[in-house]
Amino acid sequence: MKFYVYFDAYGHAKQIITEQQLAETFHSETNEFLVAMCQGQPDAAGVHCSGHVGTLTFDNEEDLQNYLAGLGEEIEGFYDCQSESRPYNF
Repeated sequence: MKFYVYFDAYGHAKQIITEQQLAETFHSETNEFLVAMCQGQPDAAGVHCSGHVGTLTFDNEEDLQNYLAGLGEEIEGFYDCQSESRPYNF
């Protein structure tokens, strides 16, 4: 299954739609989906957007959710000192 995920400017997954939903609502245009997510309405156009739309393919929605739940773990582990790391001296 193909999923389209809107990631905000901070890289957080905010909205997920299927390929069928993209076709029905946004005429299969990921840019229309991006603009709508930035403005919160499907008919928004010609505005500046922050973030991006990623195209992800998984066998089912559970695999997608497991992938999204694991995003950022390497960053959290680094800042929480869960792994061996040496901070930069400024």
